[in-house]
Amino acid sequence: MFQSRTHTCNELRIGHVGEKVTLAGWYENLRRVSKNLGFLILRDFYGETQVVIESEEMMEQVASLNRESTLSVTGTVRERSSKNAALPTGEVEVVPESLEVLGKCYHNALPFEVSRSREADENARLKYRYLDLRNPEVREKILMRSRIVAELRKRMMDLDFYEITTPILTCSSPEGARDYLVPSRNHPGKFYALPQAPQQFKQLLMASGFDRYFQIAPCFRDEDARADRSPGEFYQLDMEMAFASQEDVFAIIEQVLPPVFEKYGTYGRASGAPFTRISFRDSMERFGTDKPDLRIKLELSDGTAVMKDCGFEPFAGAEVRAVVCPEFTESRKVIDKICADVEVQTGRKLYWCKAGADGSLTGGISKFLAERKEEVFSALSLKGGELLLLAAGTKGEAQKTAGAARKIVANYAERYIDKECYEFCWIVDFPMYEIGEESGELEFCHNPFSMPQGGRKALKEQDPLEICAYQYDLVCNGIELSSGAVRNHDPEIMIEAFRLVGLGEEDVKAKFPAMYNAFCYGAPPHAGIAPGVDRMVMLLAGEDSIREVIPFPMNKNAQDVMMGAPSEVDPKQLRDVHIKLDICEKES
Repeated sequence: MFQSRTHTCNELRIGHVGEKVTLAGWYENLRRVSKNLGFLILRDFYGETQVVIESEEMMEQVASLNRESTLSVTGTVRERSSKNAALPTGEVEVVPESLEVLGKCYHNALPFEVSRSREADENARLKYRYLDLRNPEVREKILMRSRIVAELRKRMMDLDFYEITTPILTCSSPEGARDYLVPSRNHPGKFYALPQAPQQFKQLLMASGFDRYFQIAPCFRDEDARADRSPGEFYQLDMEMAFASQEDVFAIIEQVLPPVFEKYGTYGRASGAPFTRISFRDSMERFGTDKPDLRIKLELSDGTAVMKDCGFEPFAGAEVRAVVCPEFTESRKVIDKICADVEVQTGRKLYWCKAGADGSLTGGISKFLAERKEEVFSALSLKGGELLLLAAGTKGEAQKTAGAARKIVANYAERYIDKECYEFCWIVDFPMYEIGEESGELEFCHNPFSMPQGGRKALKEQDPLEICAYQYDLVCNGIELSSGAVRNHDPEIMIEAFRLVGLGEEDVKAKFPAMYNAFCYGAPPHAGIAPGVDRMVMLLAGEDSIREVIPFPMNKNAQDVMMGAPSEVDPKQLRDVHIKLDICEKES
């Protein structure tokens, strides 16, 4: 029978001296002084308390137990002779009169020390996640997540948004990633899909007359893991507004997020409203990425004109982008490391040279530029003392390689970055269409439901690759928190937008029947966004891996090694849902 606690293991103070109390928690450690004297640390969700064992009988009882057993201790509080200022309960201890084992740990050896679990191998941590979460440092990230979600929910409701849940079992929809499919028992050969996002449902809510919707939405995508992306499932602060423009969405996010980041973040500073706005094309030209880290005070320069015909083969007929790093004093070894890191990240070479205070260019590829050093100084606004990092290729290749160099150099020379803050920005005016790398055909660049700037007239008259969408990304410290858009709520514009990528009116009706039909009944203009909760918490907690802020994350291979998922199922279960396996062996 469970023995009720009178106090938690973080509650007792000097004012409790003389009281009889009952504590319950995990046996963390025992420092045994003699056969009848020892100091046991009892830990629960809230903290730790020292229990002083002063009888041989009780010492034998404890010595027979394995650490991490759960115990109930009843005894008297007394003042400690040797106080521990680092512990909230460090002025007192409990002298027990009884000790009851509530849950025995049957393992002599733990897979890792609970208090040092973050030093353990990640696979061990994930397999024994219930032990990992007993570590107060690990647990605090999950509690922090809970508090942040509660704060986000409160702020949205204070702004008159209503939380409405949308279905988990739905139909497959082209959202840009692979679906998780669920076979139907009652409808042989048909499948549900887990939603990659509540995109269509939240737009249908707007067509249904709801004005402001949000939810902390679970989303499911069968995609590979990254440091800032968990495979399988993730959560987002999903929101949509009727009769709203891009400006309305920006105003809401700029009210909601900065106070949360300032309150819970590792850094106490967050950029306030209005956030910096940068067009997609400007972002690529200035930073080499559509996810710029604005804490880094370096930008890209176009070195194409001054570098052409210099005799350096990689620059011949290529676009060249430079990152000019002023007052660079780091060693050649650091330069080589920067170049190596960029090549690993991008698969492309990075070149360099140094600008001297006397107007010279030295090191790296400087010999190819010696005869035009004055032009190089002028074109790149050099003053002397700079390191030039140079990338070449197509325009996109040069931009992305230089963009990676900009970010990597800040890791080695911290004077180029203000790390102690959160810098938000909006990336706006995304292209509506692009040429697909694999297909070579015209494709939607991002969300197919975005409203094109210029509406139907632009779709009819402009070069598709020149059309911009009312689409925007929210970026913080170089991490994309969310994509959003003003939605295409007009069926005629929708049909024209899909026609350009080879889908006719009947295709649109077949693929999006509910949304198309709903919009034919008079839909309001609407817009929304969905910042990722996991990524936000990762940033606020100062973690590099998203798995640190998810209670039970999968590993990098989308496996739950604790539960053993994915797993094989009983043949009867497959028959019930009309599935017959035909698995091809992978080629070695």
